[in-house]
Amino acid sequence: MKNILIVNSTFRRGGNTELLAKQFEKGAAEAGNRVRTISLRDLKLQFCIGCLSCLGSGKCVLNDSVNALLPEVRDADVLVFATPVYYYSMCGQLKTFLDRLNPLYGQENKFRQVYLLTAAAENDRAAMDGTVKGVQGWIDCFDGVRLAGVVYGIGADAVGSVKDTAAYEEAYRMGKSVH
Repeated sequence: MKNILIVNSTFRRGGNTELLAKQFEKGAAEAGNRVRTISLRDLKLQFCIGCLSCLGSGKCVLNDSVNALLPEVRDADVLVFATPVYYYSMCGQLKTFLDRLNPLYGQENKFRQVYLLTAAAENDRAAMDGTVKGVQGWIDCFDGVRLAGVVYGIGADAVGSVKDTAAYEEAYRMGKSVH
C-alpha cells in the first residue's frame, strides 16, 4: 500500500483536470492505496518571496496553508499533480504551490514517484511539453525522484469533455497501477 497525495490545481469545480484527478484517485484506491486529494482552490496560498529562510528552518515564513501541508507532502510515497494547461504551461496555482514546497529541498522526503495529469483544449500532446518540462524541473531538484507517468488530456475543450477522451480511462488505469 502506498500513501498517495493528489494535488488538484484547477479552480474549476467539475472541470477536466478535476475529473482526471478523480479517476486517478479511484484507480489508486481500488488498488489498495491510501489516497488523499487536496484542491489548491481550498487553500490560502501566497507567492514565494525568495527569502530562502526555509532552507534552514524547514518551514516557510509566510503564514498560510503551506506549512501545515509540508509534512503530508514529505511523507507521501507518491505525488500526483493535476493541472489545466494554460498558454502551453502549468497553471499559475500549481507553479506557486511547487515554489512554496522549497522547504522540502535538501530534506528527507519519502516521495519517489510523481505523476502528472494534464488537461488542455489543444489536440496536440506537444501543447503539454512546457508543463512536463516545468514539473520535471521541480522533480530534478530531489534525489531519487522520477516522473512515473503523464496523462495527456488533449482535446478537452469544454467542461467535462475529457470524459470523451482516452485520457479519462488512462488516468484510472495509471492510478490502479500504483502499488
